Amino acid sequence: MLLNGKKGLIIGVANKHSIAWAIAQSTAAQGAQLFFNYQNERLKQNVEELTATLPGAKAFPCDVSHDAEITALMQQVQKDFGQIDFLVHSLAFAPREELTGQFINTSRQGFAMALDISAYSLIAVARAALPLMTAGGSIVTLTYLGSERVVPHYNVMGVAKAALESAVRYLAYDLGPLNIRVNAISAGPIKTLAARGVSGITKMVDHHKEVAPLRRPTEQGDVGDTALFLVSSLGRGISGEVIYVDGGFNILGMVAPSE
Repeated sequence: MLLNGKKGLIIGVANKHSIAWAIAQSTAAQGAQLFFNYQNERLKQNVEELTATLPGAKAFPCDVSHDAEITALMQQVQKDFGQIDFLVHSLAFAPREELTGQFINTSRQGFAMALDISAYSLIAVARAALPLMTAGGSIVTLTYLGSERVVPHYNVMGVAKAALESAVRYLAYDLGPLNIRVNAISAGPIKTLAARGVSGITKMVDHHKEVAPLRRPTEQGDVGDTALFLVSSLGRGISGEVIYVDGGFNILGMVAPSE
């Protein structure tokens, strides 16, 4: 029971296929008490139904594009549960039209929205969570290889993830003296609700399965268990890093032709 007596806030669960939910399952299985957000009324029922399956879990409303809602979320968590030991940030968004066609056609509004929700929100929630992390702890966010290499149609999300990874390093530097570690997990392509907005996601998953060294798709549980490692004492010496959970896909340069 690596997380017995620990409390965590997981931001970004949309449904049972969410990577955030896989992280919730992995951490709850090791004794963590969890709290969640739901973005809006449309997602409230999904999140509350999942929350009801975990002892002591609660869900609160919060749209991370609004600072007042982030503040209200943290105040509610602090009021009901006192402190948290870890924070998981598992969300990203860009308008669907920005994830098709060429990157050069990215709109100013679409760029700003993608960077705000996908990258700046990590900074905003980390800052708001500080009063709840008085004993130190761990912050984990989710990224993707499109941050450093071109992935067709990933477009502005690649730029947003690059900003997110840079934010991880700067936050790790700022929060290290408070014994708070900050890391990112770079997962292989997974067909989640958010990923379905990326044109060609099914082909991406199939290609990954064919050429990744492990020759299988990345599964939500793979990411969940890595997050468990990072938020537990097992990851106590790691901060400011991007951990790849993609079956080794990120090591590839040129893929050899099939024999």
